Amino acid sequence: MSLSQLADRPATPAGQPVPSAPRPGRAATRRARAQRARKNSLPARYIGYVGYFVGAGLISGAVVHHPLDPARYTRIAAYGVLVFLAATVLNEIFLARNKPGLPRMLLVIGASLLLSFGIGMLSGGLQHFEDFPARGAVLVPLGITVSFVAYVVKDAETSWRRIFSPMGLAVLLTALVSFAGLRYVADGMGEPPEGGGHSHGSAEEAEEEQPHEPSPTATASQPESPPTGGGAADESGHGGGHAH
Repeated sequence: MSLSQLADRPATPAGQPVPSAPRPGRAATRRARAQRARKNSLPARYIGYVGYFVGAGLISGAVVHHPLDPARYTRIAAYGVLVFLAATVLNEIFLARNKPGLPRMLLVIGASLLLSFGIGMLSGGLQHFEDFPARGAVLVPLGITVSFVAYVVKDAETSWRRIFSPMGLAVLLTALVSFAGLRYVADGMGEPPEGGGHSHGSAEEAEEEQPHEPSPTATASQPESPPTGGGAADESGHGGGHAH
């Protein structure tokens, strides 16, 4: 440093400590620690990601097939809800960078539950529309509306007022148009008999529904009635006592 630079440099007031320079590498250390923690959480993030889809898949199947066996598909829907909520808690609470408070945590869990049913209605109604046209025409637009509302409430960076924004109006119009269109298609298709061939019953139930008809083999194997009267005596006489 030259003499002119020393002269222009302000002197430190007496009695004040000289400010120390920040320790180099502290920010880099924090970033490296965060990257290591994120790498170590790969199994948890994978389980949470898969849990979303598995839970939504169970719910979608249960929502569509519920009229076939209400007790069975109610249990399947409950399992799907538990899986989806477990994935939500894992992703949104344990793996989140900023831990939410209790009110926000309860809001996220409730919105995630609503979101799982919205996605289930949408995907199940589309997948099995040909099997259940009238039911699918209701599930698809309802799933669009419910999933949008639940996502807006769940998203921390979006205000719930966005539900009534132009985006919300567009979603509502899409749901109404899809209901009208799918309803028109469903009326043209008609509800197929016996669940549209999409039966999940057992083979025993199918056999019970079939009428029992006598088999031709059993009919042919029945013995003929023996002749009566003299015909029997003539045969015994003709055989000459030589029984076979």
